[in-house]
Amino acid sequence: MSMIRDLRAVVRPSRPAPRKDNGTYDATRDPASPSAVVDCAVYRDGTRLETQKPLSPQEAMRLVRRDGGFAWIGLHEPTEEEFAGIAREFGLHPLAVEDAVQAHQRPKLERYDDSLFTVFKTIHYVDHDQLTANSEVVETGEVMCFTGRDFFITVRHGGQGSLRALRRRLQDDPELLAKGPSAVLHAIADHVVDGYIAVADALQDDIDEVETEVFSPGRKGTPRGTDAGRIYQLKREILEFKRAVSPLLRPMQLLSERPMRLIDPDIQKYFRDVADHLARVQEQVVGFDELLNSILQANLAQASVAQNEDMRKITSWAAIIAVPTMVCGVYGMNFTYMPELHWKYGYPVVMSITVAICLGIHRTLKRNGWL
Repeated sequence: MSMIRDLRAVVRPSRPAPRKDNGTYDATRDPASPSAVVDCAVYRDGTRLETQKPLSPQEAMRLVRRDGGFAWIGLHEPTEEEFAGIAREFGLHPLAVEDAVQAHQRPKLERYDDSLFTVFKTIHYVDHDQLTANSEVVETGEVMCFTGRDFFITVRHGGQGSLRALRRRLQDDPELLAKGPSAVLHAIADHVVDGYIAVADALQDDIDEVETEVFSPGRKGTPRGTDAGRIYQLKREILEFKRAVSPLLRPMQLLSERPMRLIDPDIQKYFRDVADHLARVQEQVVGFDELLNSILQANLAQASVAQNEDMRKITSWAAIIAVPTMVCGVYGMNFTYMPELHWKYGYPVVMSITVAICLGIHRTLKRNGWL
């Protein structure tokens, strides 16, 4: 089917080279609008129904029930009161409604009566000139999706992850939208996972930079190391990334493998592609975590080696200084009868022996690598 063959091109028009500013995210709700509804439209035969004025969710659902099609409603951080009327109109389960309003949920897939509730965590890479111990590397948001037979509702939380561009791309392919809400669910899942891939590529650059600094030679060819706080901060950001990716593996496997009444069979096979990409990102994130552990341990080991090197140098110079200190201590005692005390060449002989012993100790320590 030609429409299905073009599915990947629609939801992924092009994937540019990884950029640290990740331009797939745009503004959230218009501050001038008091409503949580970002967009509300009815799609019939894959085409958006044109109306003279913006539709409310209730009006959209009345049009769907009268003439068919499905409604796609997008909301951004709705309050409990704003979402209550929509929940009643679409018959959403109270538990799912509570999760959607409160946010801060793990990625998951749940079925309630005749609807699916899916939670995605969006990840946005924060561009920075230099990684520091306080740098914010990733920002997270949430996209919660209610998929029904004739409706699709998205609830977004956070300042990134807008779906406006994705909605426009889907509207440019009526054959795909004609497949109904499951096509929108797949497009959002693919969009979110593509964002993971871009962030993983950007994080790889940061990790490579830290690794290079840890193992690059410093003075006298020894590794110079780096600030452990930077490594630890990057590790914390990787952990945040991992919390978004790992719990989503099971929902994507269910959507790709288990037949579901609300998921079109032609669309379901493409969830397998999303699951494969998600598994690859999961492997990258686990690898990042293990690599940062190794880098942190190597950095701490280098710090210990540098401290030991400093202590050896201090000890070596202390040993050299101990010789003249001992000689001066002996001849500084107030005894009348001391060997060579009144000898004409006593002073130069003692000084020559002292210098010779110090030079011998210095040469020995330098040959053994202590100096």
